[in-house]
Amino acid sequence: MMPSSSSAGGDHKHRSVLLESAVDYLVGSPAGRYIDATFGRGGHSRLILSRLDKAGRLLAIDKDPEAVQVGHSLAAEDGRFEIAHGSFAELDRELAARDWEQVDGVLMDLGVSSPQLDDASRGFSFLREGPLDMRMNPQQPPSAADWLNTADEKDIADVIWRFGEERFSRRIARAVVTRREEAPLRTTRELAELVAAAVPKKDKHKHPATRTFQGIRIFINRELEDLEAGLNAAVESLAPGGRLVVISFHSLEDRLVKRFMRDLARGPQLPRGLPVTAEQTETPFRLVSKALKAESEEISDNVRARSAVMRVLEKRPGNTDKGERP
Repeated sequence: MMPSSSSAGGDHKHRSVLLESAVDYLVGSPAGRYIDATFGRGGHSRLILSRLDKAGRLLAIDKDPEAVQVGHSLAAEDGRFEIAHGSFAELDRELAARDWEQVDGVLMDLGVSSPQLDDASRGFSFLREGPLDMRMNPQQPPSAADWLNTADEKDIADVIWRFGEERFSRRIARAVVTRREEAPLRTTRELAELVAAAVPKKDKHKHPATRTFQGIRIFINRELEDLEAGLNAAVESLAPGGRLVVISFHSLEDRLVKRFMRDLARGPQLPRGLPVTAEQTETPFRLVSKALKAESEEISDNVRARSAVMRVLEKRPGNTDKGERP
């Protein structure tokens, strides 16, 4: 794996998971147009650029202002590259602003990045003392602390259950409300200790606050809503032969991606006996491979790779319903 540049805010490194495999599946034309929808610190973007010729173009997108700052440095080095600050849910708007009707590939490397986790000031990790923030874009309210200190107990429980899949979500929500009546929650350590005390049964392989932090982070950043919108925008933008490559890191993301790609690849499920031909039900999309995971060597080098799942969808080369790109 190839480490990227350090973040603008410090020495926090990010190693892109499934780096070579993702770019191998993504880049089919050296002169093509590609989207790195989750720039991070540029690991995938740099490798994509190395596969493009002088006519190739790469647009990156990221919610995180620190990531965008790194992207501006890369854009200054390479005129084939540019970066936009925002969510990949707005992919269609970014393409329209550049008169890009179609692209040859879109890459999404989902979830929180290593620099975000490792920087205590961002508030993503229960292992590091820091402000209870969790926002990928710190300019976008509310922070995790603001929400936890004002939300209804039921809403807190629902978020932790739905997005964190935490079976003790009601106990945790009750503990949050009881605690904030005394003093507002402000730090990651306060929340982690509160959850650990509220959970009656511990998983010896997982910190008791893991699922709670995941659920709150996903909710605060609208990760699943943005993912659904981004997937739809991505497939709409694909040229014939173009591919959508998505790397997920937890079951909620992967289930959404799996179902989305499966439904597009198999097309409408019609009742038996309808007078339709195979051509009439043929879908313009196909699954390129089964779900792919990191090899043991990569996992031993980067423990965060162990939960990564990569899926690839292709728009069939013969489908020209939107016309060939000039």
